[in-house]
Amino acid sequence: MAILYNMGTNFVFGSISYITKALVAVLQLAVTMDYSIFLWHSYQDMKKQHDDNVEAMAYAIKETFISIASSSLTIIAGFLALCFMSYKMGKDLGIVMAKGVVFGLISCVTILPSLILIFDKLISKTMHKSLIPNMNKFSGFVTKNYLAFVIIAICLFIPSTIGYAKKPIYYDFTKILETEDGEGINQDDILSIVADMKLKEEYGVSSTHMILCDAKMNATKATTMLSELEKVKGVKLVLWYNSLVSDTIPEEIIPDRLTSILKSNNWQLILVNSEYTASTTDCNNQLENLNKIIKNYDDNAMLIGEAACTKDLISITDVDFKVVSLVSIAFIFVIILFTFKSITLPVILVAIIEFAIFLNLGLTFYTKTDMAFIIPVCISTIQLGSLVDYAILLTSKYKKERLNNKDRKEAVKDALASSSSSIITSAFGMFFATIGVAIYSEINVISTMCNLLARGAIFSMLAVLIELPGLLIIFDKVICKTSLDFKNITKGEIHEEIKL
Repeated sequence: MAILYNMGTNFVFGSISYITKALVAVLQLAVTMDYSIFLWHSYQDMKKQHDDNVEAMAYAIKETFISIASSSLTIIAGFLALCFMSYKMGKDLGIVMAKGVVFGLISCVTILPSLILIFDKLISKTMHKSLIPNMNKFSGFVTKNYLAFVIIAICLFIPSTIGYAKKPIYYDFTKILETEDGEGINQDDILSIVADMKLKEEYGVSSTHMILCDAKMNATKATTMLSELEKVKGVKLVLWYNSLVSDTIPEEIIPDRLTSILKSNNWQLILVNSEYTASTTDCNNQLENLNKIIKNYDDNAMLIGEAACTKDLISITDVDFKVVSLVSIAFIFVIILFTFKSITLPVILVAIIEFAIFLNLGLTFYTKTDMAFIIPVCISTIQLGSLVDYAILLTSKYKKERLNNKDRKEAVKDALASSSSSIITSAFGMFFATIGVAIYSEINVISTMCNLLARGAIFSMLAVLIELPGLLIIFDKVICKTSLDFKNITKGEIHEEIKL
């Protein structure tokens, strides 16, 4: 219902991108399903304390709202970070998904409680035992071997960092429409793709650049410029208005329709056919050489076309990726800082999810999985914003156990045992919500993004369940000294040592 509310209110934007439309339902389902699970578990606990179901639900809503509202802040922050992209699709996806999280939160504490109370008897009759086993043995094993797991993480970090730096990214919009087998989506119906294929097959032309220069440029100067353009490596043909005029073809007999295409009062159009495909290194180098030549003859001249736009896109999205990553990390760092009143915990929690992100995106280099330029920035922000909750949940349990005067290992062990089921349930909810779309979708960019989100959920789960406990144990003293709520723990331990 919350997804329908979100999708239905998108009309206020006029239109949304097809990628946003394809992803919004599955992402909203994946990231807000936890709210429903938290409410249900809280209601079950309250039923044991209260005889009246309505009263039990009232307490469950009160208890759940604070935790899921806090949880939603990190997710909303992650999506809103996409709005800092220069490329407008980031803003499109970010706003729609942030709105979806808000609808999910409101629906969880209004509509869902009503439905649970109405169908309470039916739910009770159809319940079964939990499929997730007791996690005490698992938590004991992890805390006992925490140093080994930390060493494994360090070993994995090096190749994942290398892979992350070399992750294969493409900027070709034609390829974005391709299917996993490379055949394309109704390729024969997309006239631009058919035309590009014909040009490449018949004439060896992979891309066409367009130059707009001063229409009043004298013929001698223009001819000299064109001769230089023709000498640039990879240029197949240079065509302009004067190419149609010769001693045998006077200017007067050139049709007005053709003249209007190549020349106006202020500008003249020069077409440059290239054997290089847009977004490749050779093509980008060619564009730089062409741009230098035309600027020597006309300061106001412009080099345009798909390849030129793609080259600009590469530089823009490179900056976008850095900006959005820093903004999302900063947002979530501040949220965790105020949640735990600690300087070190935000560093540790963000670092553990960033480690999972590096693993996820770094693996694409080794599996040779090409990604559309928009995918890495979306994955990094969504995975950080949505899945850092796993780390927050475990750390909250650890804090609670430490405040109950348990030592660091015992506190981490009990925290891991009590939070593992929730983390596993949430991670597999995200996994199955996204992997279905990854398998079903025929559009390359959507399939790849959902596949990486599904894998990211599992990597984040494993990082939190296996690696985070070791970091909490290792940095326990530092955490206690740099966290306001942990000050009493440090004082209590010193007092116990003096007493002994």
